[in-house]
Amino acid sequence: MTSVVVKMLCLLLCAVFASADVMPMTDFDLQKVEGKWYLVGFATNAKWFASKKVDVKMGTAMLVPTEEGDLELNCYKPKSDGTCWKMTNLAKKTETPGRFVFYSQRWKNDNDLRVVDATFDKYAVIHVIKTKAGESDVLNKLLSRTPEIADDLKEKFRQFCRDTGILDENILILPPGGECSVAA
Repeated sequence: MTSVVVKMLCLLLCAVFASADVMPMTDFDLQKVEGKWYLVGFATNAKWFASKKVDVKMGTAMLVPTEEGDLELNCYKPKSDGTCWKMTNLAKKTETPGRFVFYSQRWKNDNDLRVVDATFDKYAVIHVIKTKAGESDVLNKLLSRTPEIADDLKEKFRQFCRDTGILDENILILPPGGECSVAA
C-alpha cells in the first residue's frame, strides 16, 4: 500500500513540475482564437475525474477577445434532461501572449490557462493548471472548429497529455452529446 501511495505522489509531483514548464505557443494570435469551438478532447489528473469520465460529452465554447486583450470564455454542454449547462469566465491576459489567468466562481479555483498549440482554423490545444486549497491539477483540452478530428490530431493530443503527466485512462476523445444553441 505504501509503495502505491509513493508512486501516486511521485506522479502528481512530476505532473505539476512538467506543467510549470509548458509554455504557450510562440506565435499566438488573440484575434484568430475568436469564435466557436468544439471540445473534442479532455484529459486531467484530477481525482474527481475517475468517477465522472463516463459522463463527459462533447461541448462547445465561444471564445471572445476583449479590447483589453483578455479572453471571454463561454462554455456550453448539453445535460441529459435536454437543458444546457453554461459557464462563463473572463481570462485576464498576462505578460506572456497565449497565457491567461482567471478565478472560477463556480469551482472556487485559480486557473492558469495556456494555448500551447494551434492551427486556428482547425484546432487548439489548451493546457490549464487549476489550483484550489494549495493543490494543483492539470487539465488539457483539445478544441476543434468541427466536431470531427483526424486520427493524427487525436494521437498528438494524447502524446501531449502523456507528456504533461496524465495517464492514458484519463485521456478522452469525447463523443457527441448534442449541441446547445450557441451563437456562431
